[in-house]
Amino acid sequence: MSTEFPLISWNEAGEPRSARWRSESGHAPPKRVVISDDRITADAAYRLACEGSAMLWRGDFQNARQLLQALMRRAEARPRKPVMAGTPVEAFHLHRQVQSQRARTLAMLLLPLDADYRIPLRRAPDLRTACEEAYGPAAPGSYACVVSLRELLGVVGAHEWRKKGVAVAALEAHIYPHYGVFAPVRAEYVDLVATAPLTPATLAFDIGTGTGVLAAVLARRGIAQIIATDQDARALACARDNLARLGLTGRVEVQWADLFPVGQAPLVVCNPPWLPARPSSSLETAIYDPESRMLLGFLGGLAAHLTPEGEGWLLLSDLAEHLGLRSRDELLAAIDMAGLKVVGRHDTRPHHPRVADANDPLHTARAAEVTSLWRLAVR
Repeated sequence: MSTEFPLISWNEAGEPRSARWRSESGHAPPKRVVISDDRITADAAYRLACEGSAMLWRGDFQNARQLLQALMRRAEARPRKPVMAGTPVEAFHLHRQVQSQRARTLAMLLLPLDADYRIPLRRAPDLRTACEEAYGPAAPGSYACVVSLRELLGVVGAHEWRKKGVAVAALEAHIYPHYGVFAPVRAEYVDLVATAPLTPATLAFDIGTGTGVLAAVLARRGIAQIIATDQDARALACARDNLARLGLTGRVEVQWADLFPVGQAPLVVCNPPWLPARPSSSLETAIYDPESRMLLGFLGGLAAHLTPEGEGWLLLSDLAEHLGLRSRDELLAAIDMAGLKVVGRHDTRPHHPRVADANDPLHTARAAEVTSLWRLAVR
């Protein structure tokens, strides 16, 4: 039995039972678990979920999916307090609380997974490939586990994205995101890197490469050699996969590093998480940067890793400023404290669907958002 995962325990048929608890979202195993099947009503299931009781499903798989959809409808219909009341930062934190509570409620419908990732339920699809991509190969002799159906469907969705890929106009190609790696669905920051004035250079660093999309754009723009770094094992595998698909393995070296590789480069690019807040799971680390650690780490180390006359390109949205999470003065002060100066800035407006969604609780901030490429140099 693996000790890497906590155990979830329950009583069934008068006997105590347990299995590994697997949660990529980092949720602790539910303390109360009841056995449920096709006979339970959606209202009864929703009451149990809201009370913190998890339901381990023993019925038909497709009925479990329908039940989850019914729970989602009830969660959406539940009256809420106005999220935009108070200051923007209060609205942001309240919005995250609402999202977190909804996620916990919808995570209370659980499925069993055999050690080889088969689902031992009627009409269950074969999701072994999707699970292996997200969780890794099933280990011989490993222990059966229990997962949230909602999270398992997220694994399936990631598998479909990985198969189909995300079209990136700047590359005239697709990027194939792996599970847990932020997909380049917001094209504006990629377009900024593709169009910003670029002095011919023999070397560039791509800090926090993720899918490898920015490293690929730099290579396509003529940079002879790029070193792309990341700390996340999934991101490193994803970047290597995408760069191989694009035929760029010989020009882009993917390395594990805490921000910077060894040495200096005339161009150093970084697209850190844009919001200085604590992620609620490992899957949110590409969005939330606690206390701006990655941003400040990049700025603080940039001067030492730039060649004379070199530039650092910082890709950053000002959404945090509109939400009251970080001010423009704080950003400029951090740039100054790092011994850097701004030599140029290129701005663009995002055009993702939320910008025009007036029902989004954070619509006012999103509608004002600007994404920028800050060109930085040593003072």
